[in-house]
Order: sequence, then C-alpha cells, then structure tokens
Amino acid sequence: MTQGLIQIALTLLILIAIVPFFGSYMAKVYLNQEMFLDRVLSPVDKVIYRLSGVQPRRSMTGWQYARAVLLSNLAMGILVFLIMMLQSVLPLNPTDLPSPSWDLALHTAISFVTNTNQQHYSGETTYSYASQMLALGFLMFTSAATGLAVAIAFIRGLAGQPLGNFYVDLTRSITRILLPISVVGGLALLILGVPETLAGPAVATTLEGATQTIARGPVAHFEIIKELGENGGGFFGINSAHPFENPSALTNLIETVVFLSIPTSLIYTYGAIIRNKKQGWLIFGMVFVIYAALIVISAAGEYAGNPLVNNLLGAQAPNLEGKEIRFGWAQTVLWAISTTGTMCGAVNGLHDSLMPPGGFSTLFNMFLQIVWGGQGTGTAYLFVFLILTVFLTGLMVGRTPEFLGRKIEKQEIVLASVILLVHPFAILIPSAVTLAFADTLSGISNPGFHGVSQVVYEYASAAANNGSGFEGLGDGTLWWNLTASLSLLAGRYVPLIALLILADGMARKQPVPETKGTLRTDTGLFTGVTAGVILILGALTFFPVLALGPIAEAFEIAAR
Repeated sequence: MTQGLIQIALTLLILIAIVPFFGSYMAKVYLNQEMFLDRVLSPVDKVIYRLSGVQPRRSMTGWQYARAVLLSNLAMGILVFLIMMLQSVLPLNPTDLPSPSWDLALHTAISFVTNTNQQHYSGETTYSYASQMLALGFLMFTSAATGLAVAIAFIRGLAGQPLGNFYVDLTRSITRILLPISVVGGLALLILGVPETLAGPAVATTLEGATQTIARGPVAHFEIIKELGENGGGFFGINSAHPFENPSALTNLIETVVFLSIPTSLIYTYGAIIRNKKQGWLIFGMVFVIYAALIVISAAGEYAGNPLVNNLLGAQAPNLEGKEIRFGWAQTVLWAISTTGTMCGAVNGLHDSLMPPGGFSTLFNMFLQIVWGGQGTGTAYLFVFLILTVFLTGLMVGRTPEFLGRKIEKQEIVLASVILLVHPFAILIPSAVTLAFADTLSGISNPGFHGVSQVVYEYASAAANNGSGFEGLGDGTLWWNLTASLSLLAGRYVPLIALLILADGMARKQPVPETKGTLRTDTGLFTGVTAGVILILGALTFFPVLALGPIAEAFEIAAR
C-alpha cells in the first residue's frame, strides 16, 4: 500500500508544481500579452482571420458569443456526421469497415462535438482511420478549444471586461495551447512506444501456430489531444488500458498529468486575470481537498479488496479485477478519480469493476462537476457556486451580495439556478424512464444495485460531458444512442448559453466601491462556506441515487 500511496503523492506534487507556470502562461495567452510563440504564430492567426472573415478586434455580446458557439458547433457536427456515414467510400480504411448506423454516427458526432467522447462502439472495429483522424481527431481540438473560450469569456465578464471574440479565443486556444503541447506530447508518446502508422492491422503467428490480427493505427497524435483536451475517446475500445495507447508506467504518468493540467491551471489563470491570485489559490485548495478525499475513499475500497474474494483466499488482497497489472490498483484509482473529476473520461481500468467506494466517488465527481471540472466550462461551474454562496451568505448576514465589485441580483441567481438544475434533469429523468423498463431498454449486465449505478452513470457521464462508463452496460442500441444524445446536448449547451448571458450581465454592471460592509470572497472562511454549499447541494440533489446505487451495493457486499 505504501508504494501505491507514494505514486499517487508524487503525481499530485508534480501537478501542483505545474499549476502556477501553466496557469500564468494561459493568462498571457488570453490577455494577449507578448510571448515567445507570437513571432511564429501571429502571422498564422492573421491568415486564419483573413480567410474566415473574422474581425479580431471586435468584441461580442453574450448572445453573439453564444450564437457563434452554437453555429460553429452545428457546422462541425454535420461535417463529422457526413464523414462517418461515408467512411466506406473514403480512403484510409485499410480494413474496409462499413459505415456505422445513423443513430450511432449521430451519437458519436454529438458526443465528440460536445467534448464528451462517450463511445457506444469499439474504435478499431467501427471507425476507419479517416473517421478517427479527420472527424474525431478534428473535434478533439475544436471542442476543447470551445470549452476554453467560453470559460475565458465567463471570467472576463465576472471581472467586468468585454467578453471578447469567440473565433479569436478559439483560434488562440488551438494555436497557443492545444497544438504546441500536442506536437511535443505526441512525439514523446511515439518515442515511448505508442504507434503512429497508416498501415493496416499486423498479422502475427502465435506460439500455438494460430493467426492473430493486431489492430494499430495513427494513435500517438490521437492519444495526446485525447488527454490534453479532456476528450477521453479512445482509438481502441479499451481506451488507455490498451498497451498501444498507454504502454508503460511512464506514459501513464505523462497522460495523467496532461489531462489534469488545463482544468487545474485554469483556476490559477482566473486569479491572474482578476488580479487576485490569493482567491485563485484558495479555490484551488478547496477543490484539491475534495479531490484528495475522494482519492482516499476510493483507494481504501480498492486496497481492502472484495470481502467475498478475500474470504476465498483466506487473506486480504487488493481488488485487481478490471485493472492493468502494469499500473496496479493505486494508479487505477488515481486515474479513475481524476478522469471523472476533470471530465476527461479516458480510462486505464474498468470502472464497472471498482468497489462501491470507487463507484460512489466517480459518480459523485460527475454529479458535482467541479473537481476539477470540464474543459473550461467545468471551471466556470466553480464560479457559479461562488456566486450562489455570495448570495446566500449575504442573506444570512444582511449584506448586499457582491462578487468582484458587482452586485448579484435576480438575473444572476436565475441563470445560476438554470446552470445547476439542468444537470439533474438531464440525468435523473432519462434514468428513471430507462429503469422503469429495465428489461427492454437498460442493457444492464449486472442486476441489482450495481445495475442502477450502470444506468445512472451513463446518463451522468453524458450530461457532465465526461464520456466514461460502467462498461458492462449494453449501450449500443437505438434507445441509448438517442437518449444519451439528448443528455449530451442539454448538459453542454443550456449551461453554456446561461454562462455567457450571466457573464455579459456582470460585465455591464457598474462596479460598486468596496466598503467595510463588503463581503470579501478571498478568505478562508468564505472558501469553506463555498465548499459546504457545493457538498450540501450535491448531497440534496443526488444522495437518493447514490443510496440506491453504490451505497446500497456496499451494504449488500458487507452483509454476505
């Protein structure tokens, strides 16, 4: 156990060391401050703006920014859907894969354009190299950049600044952050054994004389943006548990740090943009404590193992079901909590095989969406909770609720409520319908309390734009493809529009001078109250579901 905890601790220390440097870099990117890449990339930006007709100095209103997001995402989604439906006649299809069904292609296009990458298929047997590279790989960059752009626009609005231009933020997110790191990271993964080839599958003869077909492809460049952009969709069906996506402990460390880097550093970026790094560090610390607590809960459950198995062995042994031995139980736990916290969704082990504490923690992450949150938009959820906390504490102490020098009024509370309420609606309603007709709709592979978790997890993953799953679920059906698509759309675009309108309203407010009666939001006390509000709201909304799923399963196992 000691070795496993040391591995987790070292990974977290590396992450903490990266945050101030990467967070400062992203602040410079979005504040348009001069940096070393500008000499090479500024001419590229100008060509992109000229060809697309973008006026880079023109700032957008909240509705204009939202409209630009929706129209661009719609166009990209249609393009990708067409590529997948035509893959049987397009090149780069060495295994002559047929086109997928329309409902699977629709779900995949929506899933990737929303930065979710929820997969109801196995990549190596469903989509050609052309579909994986030109369609899905393309969306891995643009969907991640869209989330970053919205988060930065939201931060600007909270700070009383113009929201900026979506197309400029999208371009700079790709050219200054995602693309440079992906080039370096892709080369590193290639050197460490991740393949990058357009050749078809390799055919090998086994020791028994049988023939084995080994899928391969252009994986290295796909893998790095999968992690960096918090996309999570695997080139292969078993995702980052596959040795061609994640061959060693070193690649596992690199990929873990990479997909944690942007959401954790964005909190520091927020502090830099509003010129209050103290508040940024306090929020970071609050989230880190919740994150660490969930790791401890899950680690305890996996290390203790399954009591039914332990009774058969006559000794305690960690739960190794569904885990890659080259990573072990500790790195699987760290990855599971991190990938559901950041909304990356990539997996290096089977979440369906986690013990109940692990299932509880992964579900809880996706219910809250703030540990560390999705690519950009999850960070914005944190600030929505800050606004709610300001409003509630203001009511309790009799002070006018203000945040960053601007009053919190009816419109802000209504929009914040919409942002937080759409999530449970997108999860609980379809889950209830599916469970009501479990025999015909659910695809549950493990009946009982675990089956409830399987169904709820799938919709939570879709609504939170996470993409991971309890993969025992039979989700490759018309019902799952269509209903999960609705949760994907609701979980992505309703909060996104509300965030931009809220930010635009805050930017237009006149700043209020700070007085002795102003409630400071950069104190340990306020941060602690915020943590309480987050946990209480999460518990009130989703505790009944957790009680019917992983909590009940834990009692059932303990009682045997």
